[in-house]
Amino acid sequence: MPTESPPLKRGERGWKTATFVIFVGTGITYASWVTRTPAIRSSLGVGTGDMGLIILGLSIGSMAGLLLAGPVVARVGARHVITAAATVASLGLFTVGLGSGVAIAALVGLGLAFTGAGFGMCEVALNVEGAAIEKRMGRSFLPSLHGAFSLGTLAGAGLGAIAELLDVPVPVHLGVLAVVVIMSSVSVVALLPPATGREVGRTRRRSGTSGLTIWRDTRIVLLGLIALGMAFAEGSANDWLPLGIVDGYGVGSATGAAFYVVFVAAMTSGRLLGGRVVDRYGRSATVRWSAALAEAGVLIVILAGNLVLAALGCVLWGAGVALGFPLALSAAADSGADAARRVSAVSTLATWHFWSGRRSSGCSGSSSDSCRPSTSSSPAPSSPGWSRVRPGKPVRPRSLRSPA
Repeated sequence: MPTESPPLKRGERGWKTATFVIFVGTGITYASWVTRTPAIRSSLGVGTGDMGLIILGLSIGSMAGLLLAGPVVARVGARHVITAAATVASLGLFTVGLGSGVAIAALVGLGLAFTGAGFGMCEVALNVEGAAIEKRMGRSFLPSLHGAFSLGTLAGAGLGAIAELLDVPVPVHLGVLAVVVIMSSVSVVALLPPATGREVGRTRRRSGTSGLTIWRDTRIVLLGLIALGMAFAEGSANDWLPLGIVDGYGVGSATGAAFYVVFVAAMTSGRLLGGRVVDRYGRSATVRWSAALAEAGVLIVILAGNLVLAALGCVLWGAGVALGFPLALSAAADSGADAARRVSAVSTLATWHFWSGRRSSGCSGSSSDSCRPSTSSSPAPSSPGWSRVRPGKPVRPRSLRSPA
């Protein structure tokens, strides 16, 4: 076997539960920052264009974490990477809160870079854990885990909306969250197997997917492009939807946060219920229909001019982006040996949406102080890459066949 993946027969429940809980915690952490973006922007006294530059710190950190995580997971295993990621992300959250409190934009950007690095490292390691569990189960499981992340973002968004209503200072909110994350992660991570994703012995030299050689696999590149389109659509909502609703519809910060809750609720439902759809209809058909729903939702939010229709658009947007990214990662893990490097490669390519999306998506006219969703947030409904990959259904237990 090319990688170590502990059997589920012993300790299965603890492994699955711990992975689920960590996905939830990551979502809470991420959404807590997202829902406070209007308050952070106000405390810094910056416009939308400058806020885009500050958020770019999160993108830079995420890219660094993703690039680093694959090789490190392959060497030491996913559990150690998750522990390090939680520590880095907690430090970042504390720094973001501090920067907001003292109104120093550079400090907020630095904190976001640390937070992004923690998220990037954790994303790869957690998906490697989830892919290993999925392979043992022989049915779709990663969408449910990403649904756990969405549950966390729903909870975090709800807490953030309450914090906005109660005018809880950003430093207090994020500072308390940082302490909770670092304390809870220590006990939960201990339940994970010590070596999931770690390359064994000679495999490290024989894998053929180390370094840049993994990019010679056309399937990985195409899966990365699929993940890029879906991540772009999802990331646009994560980063700009609250601000877009506030500025585009002339409502308050609490309403903007509430619309983000609607989006996350729809995405969560899609991920938690989507596993059966994938198992029945296959990955290709599911992704095509998902992209069409997301496209319709984005256009409604942009063009509606009515809050009720905009809420409907948020539902379609969230449901549409629910499955694309986890299915691309699942297919990458199934496509051959060295799941950590393959998941890392697809995740890395997907995060290129950070560079274009966080700076421009969701905002028409970034030179002004207002933000409204733009059509650049939309994914392509029909992906030629997915048609070529045709990954079909998840692999059966102990099978390492490609998803072709």
